Amino acid sequence: MLSPTRELCLQIADDLKDFGKYIPHLHIAAVYGGASIDTQIHQLRHGVQIIVATPGRLIDLMHRGKARLDQVRNVVLDEADEMLNMGFQESITEILTGVPEDRNTLLFSATMSRDVEKVAKGYLHDYKEIVVGSRNEGAESVNHIYYMVNARDKYLALKRLVDFYPKIYAIVFCRTKVETQEIADKLIKDGYNAESLHGDLSQQQRDLTMQKFRSHLTQILVATDVAARGLDVNDLTHVINYGLPDDIENYTHRSGRTGRAGKKGTSISIIHSREKYKVRNIEREIGKEFIDGTLPSPEEICKKQLFKTMDNILKTDVDEEQIAPYMEDINRQFEYIDKEDLIKKIVTSTFGRFLDYYKNAPEIEKPSARSNREEGRSGRSEGRATRSRGARKAEKGFKRLFINLGKNDGFYPGEVMQFINKNMNGHQAVGHIDLLAKQSYIEVPEQDAQKVMKALDGAVYKRRKVRCNDADEPGHGRSAGGRSTGSRGGYGSRTEGRQDDRGRRGRGRRQAENDAQFATHKFKKDDWKELMKGAPAKLKGEEPDFSEEGWARRRPKK
Repeated sequence: MLSPTRELCLQIADDLKDFGKYIPHLHIAAVYGGASIDTQIHQLRHGVQIIVATPGRLIDLMHRGKARLDQVRNVVLDEADEMLNMGFQESITEILTGVPEDRNTLLFSATMSRDVEKVAKGYLHDYKEIVVGSRNEGAESVNHIYYMVNARDKYLALKRLVDFYPKIYAIVFCRTKVETQEIADKLIKDGYNAESLHGDLSQQQRDLTMQKFRSHLTQILVATDVAARGLDVNDLTHVINYGLPDDIENYTHRSGRTGRAGKKGTSISIIHSREKYKVRNIEREIGKEFIDGTLPSPEEICKKQLFKTMDNILKTDVDEEQIAPYMEDINRQFEYIDKEDLIKKIVTSTFGRFLDYYKNAPEIEKPSARSNREEGRSGRSEGRATRSRGARKAEKGFKRLFINLGKNDGFYPGEVMQFINKNMNGHQAVGHIDLLAKQSYIEVPEQDAQKVMKALDGAVYKRRKVRCNDADEPGHGRSAGGRSTGSRGGYGSRTEGRQDDRGRRGRGRRQAENDAQFATHKFKKDDWKELMKGAPAKLKGEEPDFSEEGWARRRPKK
């Protein structure tokens, strides 16, 4: 049996051991990378009836002559679409060449695109397709909700949703390993019970993470698609998509982690306006409609957390024997405090973190379709319209900064964020970024503006000294009287372009006239002396006779 990930390999092996508990002399071995190959070879030497493997480790064992597959009668590919789509095709072909041709080959997957299906059929003879339910259909027991926010508010929206569901037990899916680790680190720093799961972790770390998550010691698992593929976790309440995947099949697999074994589950997607089309595509594919959600307000979140705090206090078990020796001191300490004040103090001590945070929590605005279209139009016509409208205004709570680097310097969004984070010695929140040809504008939270300017001003980027100032100060931006550089590649307005063309054509005509005049002018013998006027010079040797033909040649004329 082949699986794409180590976690799924272990999960399948454990389930098979449970299924075969009462079958005598049935031995199952899980072989996968990241673990000791010697231990796995020792298992195989004792003889096994079923090998559950990841492709890379199985090929390694085959090359060593430790995994002999000449007696294999059944081959199973779990998550077959992912196996054939993520670079395992050559490995699978090599494995199948070591297996007898008169075998049964079974491919299992919750989804199967037409392209992958064509590849899969190349491994099968006289195949039959068995579909349970509808093809690529989402689970019936899962609700699908999306929350649309501005890109910079995605993490704040994630925190609100986690706070609104105090008993949440969820997987948060991210697109990349870097983003996965970054979101997990932020959640842990903010006091949430979270862990990350991705390919850059060692096998020991991954095993420990999954063990803690399955034991409910970890409440939130932040994971990549590949690392969490096919995981079966009991009682998962939510799946949260921190941005939608590019492949619809990946969304089906993500949402399928919850709502299992007849239980209800919820798949939440936090998206920005440019991902709205993906929602519509997913709806058509899975045959289910998304609910357009509204983020809970600070008041609603605080109320939910307050009820959780009170519930925890009521359900706390008291060990009378253990606490009895301290009761006299406790009673003396609280003798003059009435019941109401004591309750307030207990609740505040456990609930105060949320009250403090949401008292000054930033407002998360829901972008409307109309505002997105207007923003798109304003971005496209920035080069033409800025002279009449003036510079772009920073969004509420943000300060707009000027940087003297642009696209011509190789300063693109990825480089912008790396440069800022490197000089800030950590992650810095950044809002809107305007990249022009020779300069850039970034928006940062107002409270961070001075810190960012101090860190970037005077720094060096590709041997160039960087200037970073408040964009609203005179002398920065389009109001400085410099060339207006539009958003289309940063080459200025069309009017300016026409003026430049006319200027170049004018200079070309004048140059041609000068050349013609030079060609028809008759020079005299002593004209060269005009060049020496005002600068006294003494010639070495005899004065040359410039009237003689060929005077300047290095060699005498033959």
